[in-house]
Order: sequence, then structure tokens, then C-alpha cells
Amino acid sequence: MQAFLQILLAGGIMLALAVVFGVILVVCSNVFAVKRDERVDRVESLLAKSNCGGCGKAGCAQFAEALVKGEAKLSDCRATPSANKKKIAEILGGGEIGEETVAVVHCNGGDACFNKYDYQGYGDCASCELLAGGVKACPVGCIGKKTCVNVCPYGAISVGDEGYSIVDKEKCVSCGACILDCPKNLISRIPKSAKVFIACSNHGKGKDVMELCKHGCIGCGLCAKNCPEGAITMKDGLPEIDYSKCVGCMKCVQVCPRKCIKEH
Repeated sequence: MQAFLQILLAGGIMLALAVVFGVILVVCSNVFAVKRDERVDRVESLLAKSNCGGCGKAGCAQFAEALVKGEAKLSDCRATPSANKKKIAEILGGGEIGEETVAVVHCNGGDACFNKYDYQGYGDCASCELLAGGVKACPVGCIGKKTCVNVCPYGAISVGDEGYSIVDKEKCVSCGACILDCPKNLISRIPKSAKVFIACSNHGKGKDVMELCKHGCIGCGLCAKNCPEGAITMKDGLPEIDYSKCVGCMKCVQVCPRKCIKEH
């Protein structure tokens, strides 16, 4: 009987201690709790939720927190629609929304670009790139093995019949996944309102480019000379478009002898 009372006493003491420590934990959690800004959840609900990492954060939740804390800019997110960005700006009391953009592939070589060898391997562009810099003779030619297609979460990229990647601007949200994964660094963002883009990335001399690709830019400068708005300049052998000046007259598309300026 005495042993039973001792066990009961010990159990009662342990229960009392558990209650005391439980109360202490509750009090401490309330006293030292970091209050979460309710705006974070509202902002996160309006983001694209693609968790693409294009903003430089681990995901949309982390980006929402950074926005509320003032540690990130709303324009850093390319994937969220402008309408939602405006709502987020209202929640935050302001913020630079940034111009809506889409991705484009600066190459239209594909099958028109000569091959260095007959590639029989398995895999995407990244794996093909490991073998002598890829199959294409042009050092910056689109390999066409669908790395960008595979990483695009919105199905906005395809490899066309001519063998190079094409972005569907109606599906593209400019998340940047394809930009990060292209082994040739051929993809960048341009304004969604843009009418044309440069579909070549080779800065080589005309004769050298012609030996590599039937569609490569030869740096003739006709696009720059014939642009009535002065929106095109030649830089290191390639045309560069100032979209703040371009009015979409298509003159550059018409005069390009290599057809490497594309309508967007």
C-alpha cells in the first residue's frame, strides 16, 4: 500500500510539473511571439504561385514576406499579371509594377544551322552541350533538344518544324525558368508590347556567320540604316532595339536579308 502511495505521489508531482511547464510555454509563446503581418497572406494570394525563383527568392511565400518588409520590389516578379500587381501595390501603399514582359529566343537557326557531327545521344540541350559545346556549328545556336520546353511550367515553349525553340507570348508569364536553364543563354525578356525582336546571338563577322548558318545575322546594318525612328543600333556586329523608340513599322523585318529580325 505504501509503495502504491509513493507511485501515486510521484505521478502527481510529474503531472503538476507538466502543467506548470505547459503554462510557462504558453505564456512565453505569447510574450515572445513574432507577430505575422496580415498583409503577407493577402499579397501571397495575389502572386502567380509559380514558385519559379525568378525574383531571386525561394518561392512566392518568401517573396511576399520580402515585399511587405520592403526588402524586394514588386517589379522583381515577372510572372504575376499586371492586374494583380496593381492590387498588391494598393495593399502595400505603392510600388513599382514594372512593364509586362515575355521571353524570346534569340536564334532562328535550327535546321538552317549546320551541324558539327551527327548526334546520337540521349537527353536534352544541357546533356548535348557537354559534347564539344553541342551539335550546332554556331557556338550560340539553339540546340533544339527541348531543355527550355521541359522546364517551362506553363507550356509556353515548343520546338518548331525548323528546329529551334519558339515562345508563345500568349502563354508566357515571363517567369524566367527557361532563361536560367538555356545552356546557350539565348533567351531573354522583352516588353510584351514589342512588335519585333532579334532572332540571332552571333556577334561574328558576316563571312564567318554565313559559313555556320543560313539565317545568322551578318551585321550588314540595313536594319539600323532603314529604321525611320532610329530605334536600332549596331553593337558588336548585332542589331540592338530600343523599344522605347520602336513603333512597329516592320521596316527592319522587310529589309533584313537574312530574315533574323522576327515579328513578335
